[in-house]
Amino acid sequence: MKIRMSMFAAAVAASGLFVSSAHAQFGDAPAELELRQVQDDLYVIYNDFVPGNVTVLITDEGLLLVDNKYEIDYDNIVAQLATVTDQPIRYVVNTHYHGDHSGGNASMQAVNAEVFAADNARVKMVEIGQPGLPNVTIDDHVRIYVGGKAVDLYQFGRAHTDGDVVVLFPEHGVLAAGDMFTYGENVPQLIDYSGGGSARAWPGTLDSVLQLDFDTVVPGHGDVTTREEMSNYRDETARLASLVREMNGQGRSRDEIEAALRAEFNWADLHVQLGLDGLIAEMR
Repeated sequence: MKIRMSMFAAAVAASGLFVSSAHAQFGDAPAELELRQVQDDLYVIYNDFVPGNVTVLITDEGLLLVDNKYEIDYDNIVAQLATVTDQPIRYVVNTHYHGDHSGGNASMQAVNAEVFAADNARVKMVEIGQPGLPNVTIDDHVRIYVGGKAVDLYQFGRAHTDGDVVVLFPEHGVLAAGDMFTYGENVPQLIDYSGGGSARAWPGTLDSVLQLDFDTVVPGHGDVTTREEMSNYRDETARLASLVREMNGQGRSRDEIEAALRAEFNWADLHVQLGLDGLIAEMR
């Protein structure tokens, strides 16, 4: 599972700006948060667009959180949690290294939470000097028990990055997907090549995820949705890769490929800046 990406390093050096670019646009002020109940003991701390969703499992032995937004959102997250529980944060799982999902690590470690992430995600955090490095890393699968409830962490392969983790709550039939699956027109697929992402591998990685037993999905961004929508998203990831491969084969220009991605897949400036050159190179 410990895969490093180097083939397209020269073509995508600019995408190393991902974290600083995203933080500059979205992490300079606290997000407006909303707590939504998914099941009796399972919640999502939601906001529009950026930063990403936080999934919360409440137990009588503490809380497990999947992702934790930017550092600046820590106080608001704690305030949201206080409306439904007085239990402490015990575990945090980072679905990947991006700051809108892992920026609160250091603050949560300061209140004795343990942070889990993929080994590849931790390597990237070290590389970029990100605070709050995970305490525990995985490269395949681990099960956490908290308050007698099982939580499964899986890393299946490259997708949004090479350190994507999905989190299954098997007793609930709920999956927290991170940015391996985003939902809604405002959050189209983004391949972070500087973080080891791969458009070519993404559909197959989702195929592995879809072998798990769940009905409900908390996407990295967007509203809580269904397994069917995740399956549809898998097909769109395959279509995106196929389109760029075909256009490369036809000798189409970078500008033409960019226009197609904007029109067909709602790519925005950030997606173009951070993913286009790597995508074209990977699909050659």
